[in-house]
Amino acid sequence: MGIEVVFVWVAVGFELIGALAIVAGFVIAVVLGIRSLARGEGAVRAFQALRTTFGGGILFGLEVLVAADLIRTITSKPSLEDATILGIIVLIRTILSFSIQIEIEGVLPWRRALLTSGAQVVASQVAADRRASA
Repeated sequence: MGIEVVFVWVAVGFELIGALAIVAGFVIAVVLGIRSLARGEGAVRAFQALRTTFGGGILFGLEVLVAADLIRTITSKPSLEDATILGIIVLIRTILSFSIQIEIEGVLPWRRALLTSGAQVVASQVAADRRASA
């Protein structure tokens, strides 16, 4: 088995992790939204928890999927067509990431004082849920 085959499987692994991150973000978001409703925090707070957490899951998944695309391109035989396709995919995913960050935080990503990844957004929502339950 050549090194190229190993990196193809690594890229597939990253793609799987990215997809699982999005699914896990959705499941966590639904659970947090339901828990918020059960605590009587109201529909607005439940929707905010759902939206923010799911957005963070999507954001984290997109970050991992971009890494998978980069690994796949670095290890493949170079061609102008492959490089163009990668560029378009990365551009679309980057625009989606920026849009989701702006939607979650309400501020342009480069104007934030502290960088926040998708995983940090999900973790902060889980921590807020734990504090509210305590």
